[in-house]
Amino acid sequence: MIGLGRAPCDDGVIQSSAQRAECAHAAKPWVLAATILGSGMAFIDGSVVNVALPAIAADLGAAVAGMQWVVNAYALLLASLILIAGVAGDRFGRRRVFALGILLFMAASIWCGLAPYVGQLIFARAVQGIGGAMLVPSSLAIISATFDTGERGRAIGTWAGFSAITAALGPVLGGWLVDVVSWRAISLSMCRSRWWPCR
Repeated sequence: MIGLGRAPCDDGVIQSSAQRAECAHAAKPWVLAATILGSGMAFIDGSVVNVALPAIAADLGAAVAGMQWVVNAYALLLASLILIAGVAGDRFGRRRVFALGILLFMAASIWCGLAPYVGQLIFARAVQGIGGAMLVPSSLAIISATFDTGERGRAIGTWAGFSAITAALGPVLGGWLVDVVSWRAISLSMCRSRWWPCR
């Protein structure tokens, strides 16, 4: 009964149907770059804070349980809402959900960087997780809708490769920012300009 009146969404139907690119050919690299940067924020933020935990605990006077929730609040919301965010992208528009995810993630990053105590930091990290959950499935959906069948595999492979690189760079970037600036710079560095993919 779910999805009654809609076309089925299995792989065979998706791959056999004709794909019409919504973007001009010249815009496709920019769409790919936007989706990589958007989802890269979500991936990098999963690991960047780990090396900053001692500095956060010392600055905010937080206990071990509080530091665990700084990490877990983000991961829990990201993992639990990623499928719901994918459905929201199908229902309300991929581009709209992606843009809203960027705005939410950026606002939560500023909140994390300015949090005066650990309770606010945990709550802001949870909001970051919601924004990250909106970015990841929307990125893949935008790539699938923008690139035709012949180009889609390479585009998704590029996205996956850069996503792995950003996740691996998280601890390195976090350690450098903690040493050179402050742990608060980790969250504030996540605030970048907005990207607007075609779809």
